[in-house]
Amino acid sequence: MYAAYGSNLDPARMSERCPHSPLRTTGWLGGWRLTFGGEEHGWDGALPTVVQDQFEQVFVAVYDVAPMDEAVLDGVEQADSGLYRKTKVRVSTMTGELVVWTYVLDAYEGGLPSAVTLGVLADAAEAADAPDDYVAALRRRPCRSTGL
Repeated sequence: MYAAYGSNLDPARMSERCPHSPLRTTGWLGGWRLTFGGEEHGWDGALPTVVQDQFEQVFVAVYDVAPMDEAVLDGVEQADSGLYRKTKVRVSTMTGELVVWTYVLDAYEGGLPSAVTLGVLADAAEAADAPDDYVAALRRRPCRSTGL
């Protein structure tokens, strides 16, 4: 099972990318926080990732990923190029805890995401029924100036 914290939070987007991998549940990745890094690798700013932080939590959608979709997902998330790597995490759901994998950026933390990236993340969280305050906090995060 896979925990999505970025654009794959959106069940519609995930079903287009991985049609054989249904949404199982949503929950919280406790002891982790959403951050950004690898600005030199992103075309419009820093890329989303999660890092350990005992005082934070990240809203996630858990998908039961079929083997035929896993390679597609690795390509979409750039794990096949080494930009992201998979790591095991524990997610708390309404029905208990699950051990799942997620993608973590293999680059230094820092830099600002673009407004577009933050908008995509907030829209995806909203589509996954994240709490309103979580979505609002995403929309308020600082972002990179486009210079336009």
